[in-house]
Amino acid sequence: MTVPRTDTAAADRRPLHERIAADLRDEIMSGDLPPGGKLPSTAQLKERFDASSATVQKALQLLKEEGLAVGRAGSAVTVREHRQRTMRPASYMAPAPAGEPYRWLTETSKLGANPHSTLLDVTETAPPADVAARLGLAQGETAVLRRQLLTLDDEPVELVASYYPADIARGTPIAERCKIRGGTPALLAELGFPPRLSIDHVSARVPTQDQATALRLPGNLPVLRTLRVVLSDAERPIEATVMVKAGHLYELQYEFTPE
Repeated sequence: MTVPRTDTAAADRRPLHERIAADLRDEIMSGDLPPGGKLPSTAQLKERFDASSATVQKALQLLKEEGLAVGRAGSAVTVREHRQRTMRPASYMAPAPAGEPYRWLTETSKLGANPHSTLLDVTETAPPADVAARLGLAQGETAVLRRQLLTLDDEPVELVASYYPADIARGTPIAERCKIRGGTPALLAELGFPPRLSIDHVSARVPTQDQATALRLPGNLPVLRTLRVVLSDAERPIEATVMVKAGHLYELQYEFTPE
């Protein structure tokens, strides 16, 4: 059921240009406004939202800043090509075959883009409380942290912070500031800790300052935060990773088989 605009306006306290952008953003992400297609004209948007030309232009400018639309003042505004991407986490969770690159690199290259992983930091630190709890760490106990930024065609996609129990990671390449051929899943398997089960906790959040800067996020758009816990034999937690990506540009696809 469509809520009348006057009722919506009374309940939604955001400025009108933000509400207009929100509705158009939803239509872009759902495919009602397809990539390469034209957005409604200024005149159409003025009538639809009972808004001024200036307000409509402010809404369209938000979509341009978010990378969802392109166009110049006075010309038609179109939906930018290939903006929203569907990511399938299950496709790159398993260890890569011997000698092969990290699965995220090989799987995302199938999207027709150029993927790259930049290692930002490797250190030993006390992890956030939710990470520590899922790794079974006592208060103040440390873990080895590996932070990296994943990009597609030089645009930031995901900020990744992976934590490993110190007794597993110390003295191994996990604790060294270097890339790991095949990724850490392959190395953990070699160390005798093969990944057996992964559990994802997905939430939407307002980005932190660090996340907004690293991902070049405009405004206060939400991010998708995934906390993935990887268990090995005997349900031992061997990795907890916090992955953050722009909520308006990416969606996650999970597939389930009914039992």
